[in-house]
Amino acid sequence: MSAVWEEAVQQYEQQESSARVQNSMKIEREDHKLEKRLCREVGRAIVDFNMIEEGDKVMVCVSGGKDSYAMLDILLKLQKRAPINFELVAVNLDQKQPGFPEHVLPDYLSKLGVPFHIENQDTYSIVKRVIPEGKTLCSLCSRLRRGILYRVAGELGCTKVALGHHRDDMLQTFFLNMFFAAKLKGMPPKLVSDDGKNVVIRPMAYVTEKDLTRWAQVREFPIIPCTLCGSQENLQRKQVGNMLREWEKKFPGRLENMFASLQNIVPSHLMDNKRHDFKNIKATGVADADGDKAFDAEEFQEPRLPGVSVIGIHSS
Repeated sequence: MSAVWEEAVQQYEQQESSARVQNSMKIEREDHKLEKRLCREVGRAIVDFNMIEEGDKVMVCVSGGKDSYAMLDILLKLQKRAPINFELVAVNLDQKQPGFPEHVLPDYLSKLGVPFHIENQDTYSIVKRVIPEGKTLCSLCSRLRRGILYRVAGELGCTKVALGHHRDDMLQTFFLNMFFAAKLKGMPPKLVSDDGKNVVIRPMAYVTEKDLTRWAQVREFPIIPCTLCGSQENLQRKQVGNMLREWEKKFPGRLENMFASLQNIVPSHLMDNKRHDFKNIKATGVADADGDKAFDAEEFQEPRLPGVSVIGIHSS
């Protein structure tokens, strides 16, 4: 009987070992697919918007969060394969928040072997002195940080400044401007800075936040929390972020359509007189296949629930 039990235990252990190996191989395959997807999406954005050119020196802004770590990680991979030559320099602004682990980024970047610069500026004290107690610090902090980083870019001879915003950030910004600023304005993948001296790029414009969250786990980035200053997260941005996540959960594919719409604008079907000459529209009497139709055919791709009309009323 003991021999039978020993054989059964051995079979069980072999099955468990085999299952672990298969699971490990599956995870490895999924991680490889994720890496390929991230490189593909970042590379596509760079090409679509001509973000990085021959001879560029790109300042990669690294905050210690998952997004900027991932941006640096992917750009380093692409740098090795790119058909052009460009430099990368990682830059972190140490704003002297209490408890900031100032050794983490230098240690990580040194091990990575990437050129880097740590800029030490006590903006925390300025913000705490100017902003009343209990109010969010983010707006002033962001403006100060932006000005310092632009200056550093010039001092380092950088031709591009890379920020780690991703697709979900860009969608959130679009809705924030619509809801709270009454503007159809987003977060562009490439722009000239407000000082006119820097070209700012967002190489992760096509990348989703969930992919970045997973990649941070895979790569085990030494994440530095963004709550060291004690400031609350922007509540409006949090509200919009929750809305988008709920939509994605209930209606898969909706965020992809919304993001695609940012690249498929029809000014003649909005209401901005500065973007389209509505006042001088006149009938020409000439048929035009590309002209507008009085009643557009439905082009919506979003699936609807059976028995529910467009406005959500059950049809008979």
